[in-house]
Amino acid sequence: MITVHLKYEIDADKLEDFEEYGRRWVRLVNRFGGTHHGYFLPSEGDSDIAYALFSFPSLAAYEQYRSDSMSDPECQQAFELARETRCIKRYERRFLRPLDGLS
Repeated sequence: MITVHLKYEIDADKLEDFEEYGRRWVRLVNRFGGTHHGYFLPSEGDSDIAYALFSFPSLAAYEQYRSDSMSDPECQQAFELARETRCIKRYERRFLRPLDGLS
């Protein structure tokens, strides 16, 4: 399993746009065979940092999702939402492997 950790720097004045972006991607990642663990939005502390976590069974499955998402109309609409609203200033992506205690 591979888990993707995304750290977003967002425009705090466009939080509602970012929330809509996140709602779309939760559904889309799940539709493409992943498991979305949610978006985590600012509450206390930094007002312009948000996180997301989602997993795929393997790196190959993640790469297939990335490839397929580039031609999927709903994914393109989600990308366009972020571009049009400029709710995301930048993001960082990390790949993690969970430690489940069974190994």
